[in-house]
Amino acid sequence: MRKIRVLLTKIGFDAHDRGVRVVASALKEGGMEVIYTGPWQSIEEVVEASLQEDVDVIGVSSLAYDHLLMPKLMDALRERGMMDILVIAGGVIPAGDIPTLKGSGVAEVFPPGTPLDRVASFIRGNVKRLHESPVT
Repeated sequence: MRKIRVLLTKIGFDAHDRGVRVVASALKEGGMEVIYTGPWQSIEEVVEASLQEDVDVIGVSSLAYDHLLMPKLMDALRERGMMDILVIAGGVIPAGDIPTLKGSGVAEVFPPGTPLDRVASFIRGNVKRLHESPVT
């Protein structure tokens, strides 16, 4: 059975990665394959890595307003025909910015303190490729 492939990333100039590393460990322990790009990624690098790694999910961690780049990420995914990828965000994201992110196509935003099993459960329940090939 194919594992769910998750790309976790930090776009822009945000280098605070303690939280995303904790999420990566939890998702791996939950049976998912996790690719972590590290900090300081451009939109183009995230899209290219997602394509090369054939991921099911892109998770963007933000602690420094770089979440405001996510609508550009969604536009880039649309332009490349990659809208079958589930895109989620987590971190310190002001509540007032969440409608903009969701309006651009981000599926869910997880604030600090979200139980890690809730993130994993959301991913399992929303990966669009579930109907195409068996994944776990």
